[in-house]
Amino acid sequence: MGKKAKLPVSSQHGYSLMEVLLVIGIIAVVSAFALPMTSSAMTDLRARGDARAVSNIVALAKLRATSGFTRARVFVDLNGRTFFIQILDKATNTWVSEGAVTSLSTGISFGFSGLATPPPDTQLSIGQSTACLDDDGDPIGNSACIVFSSRGIPIDAAGAPTGDNGLYITDGTGVYATTVTATPLVRLWWSPASAPEWMRQ
Repeated sequence: MGKKAKLPVSSQHGYSLMEVLLVIGIIAVVSAFALPMTSSAMTDLRARGDARAVSNIVALAKLRATSGFTRARVFVDLNGRTFFIQILDKATNTWVSEGAVTSLSTGISFGFSGLATPPPDTQLSIGQSTACLDDDGDPIGNSACIVFSSRGIPIDAAGAPTGDNGLYITDGTGVYATTVTATPLVRLWWSPASAPEWMRQ
């Protein structure tokens, strides 16, 4: 019987403690830089999504006014950070809420930080739209409304066409604005919160 040939034994080496600690250290350094950037990007995405939701609900209120041959408005609770549509019931002359109440995302609020200039060719001075009125015609505190006539034209409390509407949200670093001119053109804008550099979105 012949002898079996011996196979060479491969040398197997593991990682040393020093190599493992070095890799953990590199991961920690990369994470320290990446996490704040990821958090900032997520906040920006939430603000952008909320801005589009506000702009879309304004456009929807305009359509609801014309399709229902009545007035419709976007009601904003500035402190509660919520917004929703209301339709005027012509039979009872009262505002009736329609659809769900939408809340702003965590870290997003209604406001325009320190900006002092509105987007170009919109409002005369920067500010949230005027306060909503209750069924008796009295202003509702900490609210803002954009009201559309049955023809889809933005109107003021007296029913006259107005182009002075704006709803602003911010995450502290950027500001989004939904504006409605008297034409009525609904537009979405963005600017850094540090200085007015409005850009159409």
